[in-house]
Amino acid sequence: MLNSLVYKPNRVVEKQKFVQSQTAPIYYRLPRSKLYVGSYYAIFALGMVSSAYGAFQLIKGKPAGE
Repeated sequence: MLNSLVYKPNRVVEKQKFVQSQTAPIYYRLPRSKLYVGSYYAIFALGMVSSAYGAFQLIKGKPAGE
């Protein structure tokens, strides 16, 4: 019953050779790296733009009539 979970082939050497044979930067070598790095950049950019907008609104202040 647990054989499919316990007795798995060891693929570490194959994966290590795959990663080390590539010449791309280390953060792009694994299969879904472009998705993860792109998502990180998008969330980071959104956070930076939101922070800059909030800082601008604080500096600008409220109109004198309010």
